[in-house]
Amino acid sequence: MTRHEVTVEVLGPWTLETGKRFWEGFAPAALPVRDDPGELRTTFRVEGDWSRAEVVVTQQDAAARIVVTGDGDLGRAAAQAGRFLSLDVDARGWPGLARRDPVLADAQARWPGLRPCGFHSPYEAAVWAVLSQRVQIAQAARLREDLISRHGEDGALPAPHRLRAVELDLPGRKAEYLHAVAEATLDGLLTTESLRAEEAGEAVRRVQQVKGLGPFAAELVVLRGANAPDAVPAHERRLAQEVAHRYGAGRTLAEVSEAWRPFRTWAAVHLRILREERTHAR
Repeated sequence: MTRHEVTVEVLGPWTLETGKRFWEGFAPAALPVRDDPGELRTTFRVEGDWSRAEVVVTQQDAAARIVVTGDGDLGRAAAQAGRFLSLDVDARGWPGLARRDPVLADAQARWPGLRPCGFHSPYEAAVWAVLSQRVQIAQAARLREDLISRHGEDGALPAPHRLRAVELDLPGRKAEYLHAVAEATLDGLLTTESLRAEEAGEAVRRVQQVKGLGPFAAELVVLRGANAPDAVPAHERRLAQEVAHRYGAGRTLAEVSEAWRPFRTWAAVHLRILREERTHAR
């Protein structure tokens, strides 16, 4: 196992502690709560060679120190960590949205320096999308943990080539769909680079070619798997409801989100956080 370290200048607001707090509550792949709020640790599969890597991220003023260990392409692993933490986005214009939008101003004040953390990769997002179909989130999380325990490696999901080959005892057609996800990943359909290289709507349509991934799942893969910063989820009913609650009855997500460019995904994530805080406070 080897080690690679890189320091990345983060453009725009960023607070590691806030991002870590957000991810610790991210049910699909929640981080374990650790005593050190200034250090984020996670384990993931490196896109391309699908080796296992561990990453430790710390903040040094406006820079991120990313340290990865593993046996694969660690330069690629470090870049991937920057993507799933949204550190690769130039967010110097993000505070300007708050000055024009009181709702986002409230969200940014509640979660200062938050950059939405996505899934480690579109592959992992697609796996979650299949596991979470027609079950409660808690049950899906247990299915994911069992998949890692039985077929993964030290906290990481099984690599696509292994997932494609193993027999899976899962409800409904989940095994069939997971095999299709693995096949599509190995064929290059579910890569961050390819999904972020094209318009988000087209990327979503392309992901729907994978058996078992409908419109909602495909949006999850593109917006939170590839962590595209500027796209609007079109199949989240609760988000549309929150827009009506915050901006007024009759206002639509498509209408309101035009003012969020080029951070529409980020704004949508912040709006979902506001909704969760509001509903849990009841």
